[in-house]
Amino acid sequence: MALPFLPGNSPNKNVLKDRFHKSQHFDYNNGVPMLVGMEKLSIGGELLTNQQIRPKCSVYPTGEGSDVPSWVAFDKQALCFEAYFQEVVPEAQNEMYRIRKCKIYFYLEDDTIQVVEPEYKNSGIPQGTLIRRQRIPLPPPNGDQFFNIFHFNINQQMVLYSRIFTLTNCDPFTRNFLTKLGVRLNDPVTVPDDPYSNLREQMEESMKPLRPYERRDSLKQFLDHDRKVLRFFCFWDDTKSMFGDVRQLILHYFLADDTIEILEVTSPNSGRDSASKFLRRSKLPKQTQLKQPGQITDRTVLNVLASSSQGKRYILDNLKTGAVQEEFCKDRDLMLGGEVNVWGRRVIISDCDDFTKDYYRSKYGIEDFTPVQYKAPAAPKPPRLVPPYNGFGSEEDSLSFCQGLLPKPPKKDFHKFMEKDRCGLDSGVLTFRAKMVTTDEVDRDRVFFITFYLSDDSISVYERPQKNSGIQGGKFLERGRVKKPDQELFKSKPSEYFTAQDLYVGATICLNSWHFQLLQADKYTLNYMEKHAEEFPKANVGNILSKLRSAPEEKRSEMRKFLALSDPTDTGFIPYEAFRGLLMDLQCGFTEHEVLVLGRCFSEPKQPEEDVGLMLAVAQDFLKKKNFEKFLDMSRAFAHHDQNKTGRVPLKEARTICKAFQLPLPENLLRVLLSKFADGDEIDYHAFLAGIDWLEHSAPPVISADTLKFDVKSRFEASELEKVKYSSLPKDVFNSVSNIDHPTTATSA
Repeated sequence: MALPFLPGNSPNKNVLKDRFHKSQHFDYNNGVPMLVGMEKLSIGGELLTNQQIRPKCSVYPTGEGSDVPSWVAFDKQALCFEAYFQEVVPEAQNEMYRIRKCKIYFYLEDDTIQVVEPEYKNSGIPQGTLIRRQRIPLPPPNGDQFFNIFHFNINQQMVLYSRIFTLTNCDPFTRNFLTKLGVRLNDPVTVPDDPYSNLREQMEESMKPLRPYERRDSLKQFLDHDRKVLRFFCFWDDTKSMFGDVRQLILHYFLADDTIEILEVTSPNSGRDSASKFLRRSKLPKQTQLKQPGQITDRTVLNVLASSSQGKRYILDNLKTGAVQEEFCKDRDLMLGGEVNVWGRRVIISDCDDFTKDYYRSKYGIEDFTPVQYKAPAAPKPPRLVPPYNGFGSEEDSLSFCQGLLPKPPKKDFHKFMEKDRCGLDSGVLTFRAKMVTTDEVDRDRVFFITFYLSDDSISVYERPQKNSGIQGGKFLERGRVKKPDQELFKSKPSEYFTAQDLYVGATICLNSWHFQLLQADKYTLNYMEKHAEEFPKANVGNILSKLRSAPEEKRSEMRKFLALSDPTDTGFIPYEAFRGLLMDLQCGFTEHEVLVLGRCFSEPKQPEEDVGLMLAVAQDFLKKKNFEKFLDMSRAFAHHDQNKTGRVPLKEARTICKAFQLPLPENLLRVLLSKFADGDEIDYHAFLAGIDWLEHSAPPVISADTLKFDVKSRFEASELEKVKYSSLPKDVFNSVSNIDHPTTATSA
């Protein structure tokens, strides 16, 4: 009777089996088919007949507590055993074998073993890691298994890669760990003597001195005065010998060990060979009497006992009864004007450096350091006459040909260049607006911009293009240094060039026979000159007020009456033009720049009115000329940064987006537009884009004059002043300005 095909009723073992994969046992190795899967399982992961699987890990002790993996439970824990192995040394005269000590580390986390041999000095053999950290298989026939913790014990041998190691001892942690596992450890054993090591120790012992040693402690002096050297300037009068002269010397006294070194100063074309040292570094004795060999020794040794049976005995003579006392030069013996006997040569100290003076002043209290004059004053050098300039090349280049046989290019003032060159927002460039001084009506209306570069004192001139003028604008003068007029061309003295102090508002300068009058200066130029008033006298408020104080009493009386009539309501303010006319009529030598500086110091700057519609029309005109049409992409970028969907983005991010799309607008126009559409720190980007979009919201056309208002040169307009607060002037300028007579009072008087 057949049983139903159900679990438990069928003898087939594959009823509940769901894995039937086959392992790959054959493969090609270097083109040869071979069996590579000796340890792989059969179908479904079952063992083959008589197949044994190599264990992947050793037997670990049963732990108490939580079941954690071995690499966590035994992290950074290793067993340390002391061992040695015997190495045969063939064809050696002094040894037949060698005992090499080492340490064996067994890491508990992964059953890896590492063998390290300590390094010994001058051993002559490679030492260090003998076997790197790895799992080591057991010797045959158990090569399919690895060493585990139960294979280790003291006073037994282990074969690691065909080398026999004998374990002699272990550390306390290893002993406690194995004891808790139930391993009975053997008694420690001693390491056999190494014949060659004993021979080396005997050789080192024989090399040690047998005589007594007297310790001299000079470490404190070295630590206190290391790299501290006294320097003296000396001379040796050798004129009594044939062809002798006065020799200049430099004496170095080293405070670390009281040694002296002397160097000779060899002047050019002296006819002497320069020696490295006049006296090498050593202690200099005061007496130059030569001693017999062996007469001076560091120590004296007495022979106490000398017999063939009992050996020799020596003792150190601590009393130094037979020692020869020799005195050496110290720092107290070196004084200005003093003599030093340098092995029979009379050396006189004439001077010293500042460190030496401070040392003697602090230690010995000496204050007189008058140098000794031993040389006649040097004859004045004849003046080197420079031939006049011949017109070829520049004057600096021609002068270098007269200063040496090998001409060198003229050197530039690098320090001035690094100090005055552009650094961040500080451009280091002074810009003036000028006109040409001429009787020609066409040239009289031309507008020029004169730029002065502070880094190299160079000047460039640019002319603003004007429509229908008949003159092509652009670069008028190439950047370079410009000579002042009315100078002789062929002369020996160097020519004078224009400097920053020669340029100020109201000045008339001549650049290559072209006369220009400076009318205005930009805001940066005025601020820079006022900030560096010590360099620019025309921008020094103190000098300008001094001129006002030096005015005669009649002029001061006229000024008081003029101020009273110009300000009938006594507000303390008068128009700038009236203030300018008052100072220019004083005939005290005021320039336009001085009046402008004084007005800027005591006035409120004029705030120009800004028309938003005009600015948007000018912005659309700029964008239309550059054919800018990326308004949709900019709107997407603004919406991407507007995460809260409020229609506003921070002002800084809006500026970054405009720069990223390379919006072709002048910097000052873009800054003003962003500020107009900003509400606090955020900007309404929908209104901003709608205002500059010339495709959807076209603005009426603008004229060129309106465009120039927002050009780069508009910074000159910001310097205009409206009113001057004359009541803020010092009281002694107009003799108590606050008590100015009112017009009605003056009339009644």
